Amino acid sequence: MSELVVRSFTADDEAQARTAHAELAAEGFDFCLGLEQSGTWSAWLDHLVEIERGRDLPPGWVPETFVGGFAGGTLVGRLSVRHRLNAHLAHVGGHIGYAVRPGHRRRGRASALLRHGLLVARGVGLERVLVTCTDTNVASARTIEGAGGELEDVVVVPGTGELKRRYWIATHG
Repeated sequence: MSELVVRSFTADDEAQARTAHAELAAEGFDFCLGLEQSGTWSAWLDHLVEIERGRDLPPGWVPETFVGGFAGGTLVGRLSVRHRLNAHLAHVGGHIGYAVRPGHRRRGRASALLRHGLLVARGVGLERVLVTCTDTNVASARTIEGAGGELEDVVVVPGTGELKRRYWIATHG
């Protein structure tokens, strides 16, 4: 298994990212957050830089680091680390979000992305982070628990009735 490299997206990643975006959209998941609203790939890359810097944030957004996970040059997943929480993120979204493409699951990729996310979170000054997952997503719950996540509670997502598990993880140790 190739080592996971977590890095910023580049112009060369467009085809793979759009394919991954379509794959995860079929599961109801937004892989490339804000891609459609940006219009072009180049504009989306610029958008990611601005979001990380906390500039020109769309309503309801907070500064975040958004990167891809690559194995042997293949995009296998993505990671987002929100630098702070707003009310929605504190309830159901959390600090860290990750996704692994269907063909690359069950290989430790989610765990590697989450571990990297903890490093990023610590780097922006967070001592502990909230990580959430759908109550029925057993694999994600195991990933979070394996990273030291301590379940705080299970909450209802407003408007959908979906249940979300809320975990806290220390960014050190």
